[in-house]
Amino acid sequence: MSWIGGKKSLRELIVTLFPLYYERYIEVFGGGGWVLFHKLPGNDFEVYNDFNGLLVNLYRCVREKPQELMAALAYCLNSRADFELIKNALARDSPASDVQRAAWFYQLIRYSYASGLTSYGSQPHDIRSNFPLIEQAHRRLAKVVVENKDFEKLIGQYDRPVSFFYCDPPYFETESYYKNVGEDGFTEKDHIRLRDALLRIDGKFLLSYNDCEFIRSLYDAPGIQTEAFTRINNIKQRYDNGAQFPEILIANYDLHEREKNAPSQLNLFGEGGFME
Repeated sequence: MSWIGGKKSLRELIVTLFPLYYERYIEVFGGGGWVLFHKLPGNDFEVYNDFNGLLVNLYRCVREKPQELMAALAYCLNSRADFELIKNALARDSPASDVQRAAWFYQLIRYSYASGLTSYGSQPHDIRSNFPLIEQAHRRLAKVVVENKDFEKLIGQYDRPVSFFYCDPPYFETESYYKNVGEDGFTEKDHIRLRDALLRIDGKFLLSYNDCEFIRSLYDAPGIQTEAFTRINNIKQRYDNGAQFPEILIANYDLHEREKNAPSQLNLFGEGGFME
């Protein structure tokens, strides 16, 4: 599902850098769930969390009431008038069932410009074409715990030596793009609070951020690994084709332990390149 800050383009890289062993997977800032849905379910205990109550309600309805949700979406209209009605109903906290609120919010995501939730996107889209994805997500989420907690409380609750936390918080100085992250938004104090919570855990963490001096200084600590990379800047593509966005991955374990422990491939031609 499209979402501000979603990890669609980075999910493959992120999953390959997961630690070799863990028993609990906790996605602290779940958002669109790109990493959760890309990783194999396995036998690990999985948690999806987000502070956005509307988003969490949507995922709970996908997990528990997919048929009711699709029925509520079956006759919605892709129009500016309907978009404004839905946006205003959610803003006023109008009385509605959990399924109706989930349907409204899903329409807002699908029909807004760049999934920003604020302006109508004016793009042709039949929301019923997403029903197979809702059914797949329902099956994938069957055993996933869905939480709606502050990140510090969540980390403290689920931390164990066998826990692995993947964190994709609002990027520093881009927090205004995120809706419903708290009355004051995600502040500099929250970035520091997240750092403090992660540095005291017994488990492992992988953190994705925008690469900047402030974030690097926050995690300049013993035992912390960082890896910088760039990706296409989707927001700037309209006027600056090929623009890159610098990002950084931060972890308290060896980011390449999977690669180092992968079985070496047999060379059929021997060391010299000739059949022996």
